[in-house]
Amino acid sequence: MRSLRFDILLLLPLAIFALAFLALPIVHLAFAATSGERGFGAFLAIVLEPRYRESLVATLLLALVTTAATLIVATIAAQTLANRRFAGRGLFLSMMTFPLAFPGVVVGFLIILFGGRLGLVGSVSRALTGSNLVFAYSIVGLFLGYLYFSVPRVLLTILAAAEKLDPALVEAARSLGAGPVAIQRDVVLPALFPAMYAGGALCFATAMGAFGTAFTLATRVDVVPMLIYTEFTLATNAAMAAALSIMLGLFTWAALAVARTRALRDATSF
Repeated sequence: MRSLRFDILLLLPLAIFALAFLALPIVHLAFAATSGERGFGAFLAIVLEPRYRESLVATLLLALVTTAATLIVATIAAQTLANRRFAGRGLFLSMMTFPLAFPGVVVGFLIILFGGRLGLVGSVSRALTGSNLVFAYSIVGLFLGYLYFSVPRVLLTILAAAEKLDPALVEAARSLGAGPVAIQRDVVLPALFPAMYAGGALCFATAMGAFGTAFTLATRVDVVPMLIYTEFTLATNAAMAAALSIMLGLFTWAALAVARTRALRDATSF
């Protein structure tokens, strides 16, 4: 009985947090989404109306491409840094994770300094070709911004797993005649898959809901976070903004659930 009361006491803060900051806001959001003139039709409008559908598709594709690129960069960097010690390694790793200190607006500003109308790339292209190359305000600029703040988060996750990988497994595979590709496919990557699933899911969720960077850069592309903002503030359409928020949350939740399931399966089978 005493153990049961102790368990309840431990779970009470989590229960209060889940009720106050998760369950009640989501229920209120659902009521808000169906309280407009369209009712439940607000959710159908996301699929049927081109503006909402194209925004959702663009956001999904951008998040998927960002996640794939981030996993490639972070996995290569993590394996490079995991078992190598060299002068300046700590400083290099600190620089790789430095973007974690920047909010999304600052990241967007850095992309503008790089590929904006008065940015570095534009100045160089204007000097060489006479034309100003600007990409900061397009989906390319938004992709680079997302990649910039996603790589450090995923890198730290995969690096922790790569440092725990037993080098004897790699040596055993090499002694049995396995080449570099086979070692990566059969030994290294399976050991890193749980961390890659976790990091990829966090990257996808962040890219789906990032607002600060999108607010700074998304002048030529309409992603869902910006669409929610404009629907709520400019169009004063709270019901549509709530429906878009729920749809965005469902996609993100599904990605996290799949990643968690795959990570647990691979962790137990390796």
